[in-house]
Amino acid sequence: MPSAHICLSFFILSLILRNCTTTSRVDPLVNTDLGLIRGVRAADGDYSMFLGIPYAKVNASNPFGAAIPQTPFNSVYDANDDSTICPQIEEFNNTVVGSLDCLHLNVYVPTAANFMNKVPVLVWIHGGGFSYGYAGRYVYGPKFIVRHNVILVTLNYRLGPYGFMCLDTAENPGNTGLKDQLLALRWIKSNIETFGGDSNKITLFGESAGARSVDFHILSSSEKLFDKVIIQSGTSLGPVFSEPQKDAPLLLVKHLGSTTDDINEALSLLTSIDTNEVINAANDLGLSFMPCVEKQFEGVEGFLTENWLIEKTPKVRRMPILIGFNNDERLGVYINQPTSYFENLNIFLNKLYMHFDVDSSEFSGMREAVYRFYIGDNDISERVKYHIADFDSDYMYYHPTYRSISRYLANEAANIYQYVFSYNGDRNFGKKNLNITDDVVGAVHADEISYLFDSFYYVKPPSADDQLIIDRITTLWTNFAKYGNPTPDATELLPVIWTPITKNSLHHYLDINSELYMGVRPFHKRMAFWDLFYRANENLQRIYPGSG
Repeated sequence: MPSAHICLSFFILSLILRNCTTTSRVDPLVNTDLGLIRGVRAADGDYSMFLGIPYAKVNASNPFGAAIPQTPFNSVYDANDDSTICPQIEEFNNTVVGSLDCLHLNVYVPTAANFMNKVPVLVWIHGGGFSYGYAGRYVYGPKFIVRHNVILVTLNYRLGPYGFMCLDTAENPGNTGLKDQLLALRWIKSNIETFGGDSNKITLFGESAGARSVDFHILSSSEKLFDKVIIQSGTSLGPVFSEPQKDAPLLLVKHLGSTTDDINEALSLLTSIDTNEVINAANDLGLSFMPCVEKQFEGVEGFLTENWLIEKTPKVRRMPILIGFNNDERLGVYINQPTSYFENLNIFLNKLYMHFDVDSSEFSGMREAVYRFYIGDNDISERVKYHIADFDSDYMYYHPTYRSISRYLANEAANIYQYVFSYNGDRNFGKKNLNITDDVVGAVHADEISYLFDSFYYVKPPSADDQLIIDRITTLWTNFAKYGNPTPDATELLPVIWTPITKNSLHHYLDINSELYMGVRPFHKRMAFWDLFYRANENLQRIYPGSG
C-alpha cells in the first residue's frame, strides 16, 4: 500500500491536473517503489501516459536467463518514450531490431483516476508467437480503452532465443519471457495504486501468444496477481509448442563462425555477440523457441514445472473468465497461397504430430479419419483451402478453447463468458497485415486487435460501422474488468445480455458482429468430432513432440 505521503502527493497532483486549462498542460508525477516517475499528458484524450517504465533489467552476464530487479532512480524518471523493443524480426518491415534494454511497461491513466477514486486495471500481454511483438502505441494505442475510466498497462517481455531458450540448467531452465511478465505483474500489483489504480481489480488479458501466456499465468505456481482474465484466440492446450532445442547455443555459435561442444562456453560466446546477429542466426537455422516444462532446481524459482495438459488450475476458483476466438482464425494462412503451395502440403499428419504420438500403433487410421472428415475423397489442393482452414482453426484454436473452458469449470471458475468475433470491417488487423481483400471472409486471427486499440497502423479515422464495433467491444471488455460481467444491464449500445457458461449449463456464446446475438456451442458438429477424437486418443497426447 502507498504511504500517506505518496497518497497526499498524488491527491494534490490530481487536483492540480483537474483544474488545469486545456492550454496549460501539467505533466503528471507519481512516486513508486523505484522513485518519482514523470509522465506526459495525452494529446488525444483525457488521460496521462507513463511510457517506457523499466520494471526489471536483463542480466548482462546471462541475457538468456532470469532478469534482475530494476534499481531505484537517482532522479525523476521521465517516462516519455515507448519505442523500446526486445530483439526480434519485427512483423511489419521484416527487419531485425531491438535491444536487451527492453523490459519496460507503459501505464495509461484516465484523469479521473486518483487515490480517492481508484479505477480497475487491464494489463495487456501482446502476441507474436513468442518471437516478435512489443507493447508500444504503434499497434496498442490506449485511447479506445482508457476513455472507459480504466487504467491500461502494456508490457514488453523477451522473445525468441532470449526469452524461451530451455536448456535444463539452473541458469537457463526456460520460460524467461514468461518470468519477465511475472516480474512486470509483481511491479504493477505493488505500484498501480500510486497511479490511481485498484490493485484488487486487475484483469490480465492477451491475444494469441499473449492469450497463451495469460493461461500459463493461471497454471503457474506463482502467486495470484490478478482477479480476472480475458483470453483472446489461444490457450495452453493449443498444439503449437515445439520441442526445446537443447543444443541451440551450439548450433547458433557454429552458424556464427565458432565451434565448441560446451554449452556454457557457447552461451558465453553468444553473450558477447550483437543481438541482431543472434536473431538472424536463429532465423537462418529455423530454430523455434517456445514455452517448455522446466527442470526444477533448488533455489531457482520455476514457472512451468509440470505437464500443463493435466495440471490443475486452482487460481481460477471463483474467477470470472472472458474467452473466445475469431470465426475464421486460420483462413489467413491459406487464402492467398498459390496453387503450388498445396501440392506437397501434408498438413493433417504434420499438425497431428505436434500434439499426438502419431507413431504409436494405437494411432493407426486416425490421420485418415481427420482427412476424410474435412475433405472427403478430395486431394489436398487449392480447391479445398477453406476446409483445410477449418481443420487448422478447429485443431489449433476452437477445440483447445472448449477443452480449456471444461478445465476451468472443473476447477470451480466463476462465470465464463465466451465470444466469437466475426465482424469484417476496414480495421480488421489480421486481414490488413496479410493483404486479404476477399469480402466474404469473416474475421481471421488478430482481426479484433484494432477495435480494442487505437493503432497508429491506421491513418484514417474509423468509419461509423467500425466505430460501433470499437464502442461495443471496448465497453464489453471494460465492463468485465469493472464488474466481472460484460453486460450488467441491457443498453442501446449493448442490447443483448451475455449469458455465461456455468457448470452443467449450455455452452452459450456471444457473436460479436454488426449485430450482437447469443448462440449455443459454436461449430458444434466439428467440435463433436474432436470430442470423440480426443476421447479415443487421450493417452497419446503430448504437450510438444518429444515430451512423452
